[in-house]
Amino acid sequence: MEFVQSNIWMIIVAILAMYMLVWPPISRQLSGIKEVGTVEAIQLINHKDAVVLDVREDSEYNSGHVPHSRHIPLGSLGKRHIELERYKNRPLVVVCRSGARSGSACGVLKKFGFEEVYNLSGGVGAWQQANLPLEK
Repeated sequence: MEFVQSNIWMIIVAILAMYMLVWPPISRQLSGIKEVGTVEAIQLINHKDAVVLDVREDSEYNSGHVPHSRHIPLGSLGKRHIELERYKNRPLVVVCRSGARSGSACGVLKKFGFEEVYNLSGGVGAWQQANLPLEK
């Protein structure tokens, strides 16, 4: 008990750090957002005519993006989701730099009625690591 009293702040920080590491994957699972790797994303694009949506900022998108991807920054998605209505019956693969913003975008798209939404795990970084092409 003396150890706990002497180190209460270290214990609180350790608990918070563990929560921050464990909660994001659990919340994604609970929200129904599906994560796909680069191989699965390419299969969706080639076999199911999936649309790639890049939710990074303009400068990030202009520095290199998945070929033929649509671009709507995450901050504008709430207002501009109507631009994607014609793709509602197709799978959407959502991309950002690392996979965090695209996970949020998937949640937004689900709320607007998009059923088949996938988050590219690792984002454009994973795409580049797999030596897949980017266009500018």
